[in-house]
Amino acid sequence: MAYRVSYKKPAVRDIKKLTPQIRKRIKVKLEFYYDKKDPLKYAERLTEPFDAQYRWRIGDYRVLFDVQDDEIVILRVQHRREVYRK
Repeated sequence: MAYRVSYKKPAVRDIKKLTPQIRKRIKVKLEFYYDKKDPLKYAERLTEPFDAQYRWRIGDYRVLFDVQDDEIVILRVQHRREVYRK
């Protein structure tokens, strides 16, 4: 199943704050996930009451996202020590 991908404004802001090297690493890994037949196979479902359903781990960074029908909605992209704080 092919998913469409969209980014929420906080995720775009998070990505813009990253260094160019980290930004490129995250971009390459996200493209890897998007190209797969089932990108959710690589995701971990979040059990705590976070704002997101799933996460991908990319080095020390976490990409939080939801799945709505055939769309992956990227909610946040943050360092692991900051991402789960409210």
